[in-house]
Amino acid sequence: MIFESILIVGIALFLDFKFGDPKNKYHPTAWIGILIAKLTPITKNEYPIIEKFGGIFIIVIVSSLVILLLFILQIGISLILIDYISLIVSIIIGGLLLKTTIAIRGMEKHAKIVIKSIDEDNLDKARSCLSMIVKRNTKNLDKNHIISGVLESISENTVDGITGPLFYYAFFGLPGAFVYRVINTADSMIGYKTEIFKNIGWFAATCDSILNYIPSRLTGLIMIISSIILQNNWRESYKIMMRDGKKTESRNAGYPMAALAGALETKFEKINYYKLGDGETALTKEHVLSAIAIMKLTSILFFGIIVIPIISILSFIGWWIHA
Repeated sequence: MIFESILIVGIALFLDFKFGDPKNKYHPTAWIGILIAKLTPITKNEYPIIEKFGGIFIIVIVSSLVILLLFILQIGISLILIDYISLIVSIIIGGLLLKTTIAIRGMEKHAKIVIKSIDEDNLDKARSCLSMIVKRNTKNLDKNHIISGVLESISENTVDGITGPLFYYAFFGLPGAFVYRVINTADSMIGYKTEIFKNIGWFAATCDSILNYIPSRLTGLIMIISSIILQNNWRESYKIMMRDGKKTESRNAGYPMAALAGALETKFEKINYYKLGDGETALTKEHVLSAIAIMKLTSILFFGIIVIPIISILSFIGWWIHA
């Protein structure tokens, strides 16, 4: 069990580093998003309490469906194939499925598209591309604030798109990773404090905040270790994370963002909301490339330092209980 789980994570990371995301029509996260989008209008109601229950309904239904499909798949593999072949197929399919819950290369691709647009002096295209990965109005952002948005997105995505799913996979296997992905996707779609979504999205936003509480802080700490290895300013990374981690509206996003800002010796700013870090406000392509390197190394270190020990401890506890 322990080696199977570790192999699945290893395969998932390898596939993501090597190939990135499949097209949307083949991507389970895209299917999850489509289902959430179809269920959301059904929950609209003139009464806020009904809309709030509708928000719970969306998460429960989509999560239950995902868990059911994973269960059916696992049972099917076990029934159709003999033991050792079943194990091999389970590991391969498990790696493929877990890969769809993480997005390392995908984030790198989006970040580089924005930077390429800036290099071509096409700020309108850069703003448009940035709007696909951030929750803010990008219409009037200047070059520095565009790059700041990219860097903040990289740090947030390190949790949402990498360490969060891996953390819950370590505890609950594929169902854990996929339920995390359901909640995170729902939060990104309907977890807004607007008139339209404030009731429907409250449950997704609350669940997302709870689920990310530990992974976000662990990720910030792993980023500091990555900074040591990559010879960034790890002391500043630690200092800024501890000082500015609570400054963002999100109780979780600030920790990896502040850790990255300190490591790069720069300052992130979301206009009228927060400033993180003490360093330069003039941001460049090199800052983004350094952030991508930190994200990638953090992914690997999180696997080694956090995921493997959790899987090992839980496997030992399971063995001890049944011994």
